[in-house]
Amino acid sequence: QVQLVESGGGLVQAGGSLRLSCAGSGPTFRTYTGAWFRQAPGKEREFVAAIRHVGGSTHYAESVKGRFTISRDSAKKTLYLQMNSLKPEDTAVYLCAADSGVILSQIRSIGAYDDWGQGTQVTVSS
Repeated sequence: QVQLVESGGGLVQAGGSLRLSCAGSGPTFRTYTGAWFRQAPGKEREFVAAIRHVGGSTHYAESVKGRFTISRDSAKKTLYLQMNSLKPEDTAVYLCAADSGVILSQIRSIGAYDDWGQGTQVTVSS
């Protein structure tokens, strides 16, 4: 089990950029698949992006593909989400998630991740 702490959220105008960070604890964090999810008010939590520890492949929701980039720095035990060309519909609480046993077919599934951060608010104004 790892502890996750997100940072980097805030208020930005449409078209702007933000970079979210997720600091993980524990010596095994570098062996975990890391992901970002988001939850807007009144809506269900949804997958945004993930990066596998095996091979480093990245996966994105269609709604953010080409605008968001997920990356990780294993030495710093940190997961990142670079968000460009932000839209008002990107407004949500963004949550970091991680797990050591995520299989590829489940990488977009909320239930595949045991460890979650508290979230950071991202608000995009029009």
